[in-house]
Amino acid sequence: MHVGLQFDRTDRAASLAPDGVGRHRWLICALLFFATTINYVDRQILSLCKPILDVELGWTNEQFGRVNAAFQAAYALGLLGFGALVDRVGTKVGYALSIAVWSLAALGHALVRGVGGFFDARVALGLGEGGNFPSAIKAVAQWFPLRERAYATALFNSGANVGAIVAPTVVPWLAFRFGWRSAFVAAGLAGFVWLAFWIVLFETPERAARLGAVERAHILAGDADAPPRGPALGFRALLGHRQTWAFIAAKHLTDPVWWFFLIWLPDYFKKTRGLSLKESWVHLVTIYAIVTVLGVAGGWWSGFLARRGFSSSTARKLALVTFAVTVMSIFGVTHVGAWPAVVLIGVAGASHQAWSANLFTSVSDMFPKSAVASVVGLGGMAGSLGGIFFPIFAGRLLDRFGARGAAGAGYALLFAICGTAYLAAFVLNHLLAPRFEPIDPTP
Repeated sequence: MHVGLQFDRTDRAASLAPDGVGRHRWLICALLFFATTINYVDRQILSLCKPILDVELGWTNEQFGRVNAAFQAAYALGLLGFGALVDRVGTKVGYALSIAVWSLAALGHALVRGVGGFFDARVALGLGEGGNFPSAIKAVAQWFPLRERAYATALFNSGANVGAIVAPTVVPWLAFRFGWRSAFVAAGLAGFVWLAFWIVLFETPERAARLGAVERAHILAGDADAPPRGPALGFRALLGHRQTWAFIAAKHLTDPVWWFFLIWLPDYFKKTRGLSLKESWVHLVTIYAIVTVLGVAGGWWSGFLARRGFSSSTARKLALVTFAVTVMSIFGVTHVGAWPAVVLIGVAGASHQAWSANLFTSVSDMFPKSAVASVVGLGGMAGSLGGIFFPIFAGRLLDRFGARGAAGAGYALLFAICGTAYLAAFVLNHLLAPRFEPIDPTP
């Protein structure tokens, strides 16, 4: 029987968990959400403190871009390394090690005295943060039946947006009141608080003492349509599957766009709208509020399509192409006022997050749980490789246009690149994996 029809029938027959199942799995999702929130607060602190550091360090946009590229290179290695590690030692230990490393690195930023120090600190932060998404996606695959995974992924992934709201709200206040180093200290301490909860609360469903029998059965029964179990797959075996390359190609083309938003939006409002950090924080918070609400809806959208009769694979594909189109709202940003631009950037950012939730979920659609973290690590590394070069390119381009007093034109070109990346990614992804069907894990 066709796999897509099996998925479709499961989605329509049990789109919602029956009453009385239990909610412990959503506690696990909440832990993933808070970790991702801390992760994205850490990432944004440097960009939000850039106006202060511009004066203190006197660095150029290109130097700033290189520091961010160093983070991306380390993040790529971290994704690859933690992807394999988490599949080997398990989600609990792998995730705990990841957040311990990145929290120590966040604290280390407070000791930095120059550009070279930021380079080293960002490398350490990138290595540690590389464990977040391989661990979180694997945890979702372990704790949620197939039909709930896209929504659970969208929920925890919304932590990226909440982090992007919290950061511009809290970081400038800390930086101006207590000095920019205090923001890094606060983020590092938050990571260690989360680590304590993780150690106490997380186990696999098979071993979790707090998990009720009915909810355990609900989770494990939902694996009936999941990719079959098989022998552990190494990177060489995974790279022999077209489905792996479909995920890699899509991540490589689209991840740099999200990094661009995180790194350059404060500078965009300052250079093109004349808004200082004290003035633009409300614009940034509004953008990520829009991203949070609409991004979570993206995880719901593919499930909605499945309940309307589409197979799981087709629903996921339709969701991806929808968000590849809506991200093009970014084209109009440089032609409107500040607040309409906020709305357009918010829609584009939400489209990325919705795209990302469905793309991540496609991994657990196609690969056994024993390989999910490794595939996510490979794709994340590919996305970070794109992110290594894009900040440098963006910095050089903005320096060149800025020297001519045309910063707005530079940003218009960058927004155009961002807006076209998703359709190109969808085409490549679809050519390599026309359907999101389970691989055969046997040699």
